[in-house]
Amino acid sequence: MKVVILSKALHSIAYRRKTDAIAAHRGVTLTVVVPPSWREPRAAEQHYESGPTPKYTVIQTPIQWNGRHHLHWYPQFAALLRDINPDVVHVDEESFNLATYMALRAAKAVGAASCFYNYANIERTYPPPFGWFERYAFRTAAHAIACSHEAAEILRQHGYAGPLSILPQTGVDPDLYSPAAPVDTTNDSIMLGYVGRLVPEKGIADLIQALVLLPAYYQLTLVGAGADEQRLRQFAETVGVSTRIHWHSPITTAQMPAMMRTFTALVLPSRTTANWKEQFGRVLIEAMACGIPAIGSDSGEIPHVIGDGGATFPEGDSTALAAVIQTVCRDPARLAHLRSAARQRILTHYTQTALADQYVAIYQQLAASRTTSPQ
Repeated sequence: MKVVILSKALHSIAYRRKTDAIAAHRGVTLTVVVPPSWREPRAAEQHYESGPTPKYTVIQTPIQWNGRHHLHWYPQFAALLRDINPDVVHVDEESFNLATYMALRAAKAVGAASCFYNYANIERTYPPPFGWFERYAFRTAAHAIACSHEAAEILRQHGYAGPLSILPQTGVDPDLYSPAAPVDTTNDSIMLGYVGRLVPEKGIADLIQALVLLPAYYQLTLVGAGADEQRLRQFAETVGVSTRIHWHSPITTAQMPAMMRTFTALVLPSRTTANWKEQFGRVLIEAMACGIPAIGSDSGEIPHVIGDGGATFPEGDSTALAAVIQTVCRDPARLAHLRSAARQRILTHYTQTALADQYVAIYQQLAASRTTSPQ
């Protein structure tokens, strides 16, 4: 079974752990197609991360309109498919994107069965041409994958009636993201962590305000970059906690586990806006795999991801956030319990191997439908 996955996310070594596990399945010949880089709006450009030679083919192909989520596309992808002649094409993009439309057309042209992946978890009507792209995807793809229950429900509301699975885009490697030896929580060792874009919708100002309400031995490490950084620095200075905040520029995925292990708890204080709410929160499962409890707002999918591996608070409520942080961090027995529960939740639900098994099962269904369907 020849499988092609088109994904801008797979520039990351950590994300390619899933494709390593997919390729390890007997009978799977895998090709991963990625752009050389991706320009995430309001964040640093993400370049392809080289690593050990994978046991499958990786092709870097040019991208047009890099950084435009719904309008980028890959002009050489159709030619690549003609050369590969795959059984299955997995387009790791939303149903309403130009990249998805072009890739599904290319897959259909070579007779491959196809699927797409949706993150969209806010109901909206897509104007032309995006609504046309979505309707084409619904007619053409043999399977849909959604990152969350909300995303799946929106697909159904928009008229998708085919097979549908709810799966994270990628999991974590529990050997790479593994716990460090527990550290006692003394009056100089509680370190809260945030990893991600420094933009208003991530609620970082709420986290800084919560720090004001916590004892002075609570400190905060902010890892990331973005358009809101200068405003956040000024806000921290204004409220008197700038000396308790450690600012760190973005790091590679290879460096992430060591960074996570320095945290007592990871906080993701996202705020829902008219156009966005948290779709998954990958940093949550990375921290939890390291035995770090996660604290998140109730935006989007966050509560479903955290489960019993941490705690949640009402988004935008910095007072409630401060109280939850203290509940999680100040009691050593509770902290130890949450560390264990966080790690166990990842082993049960979010390892790369477990997810790869489920993705391969979908690909096998797609390949079988291609074999049995009239060509």
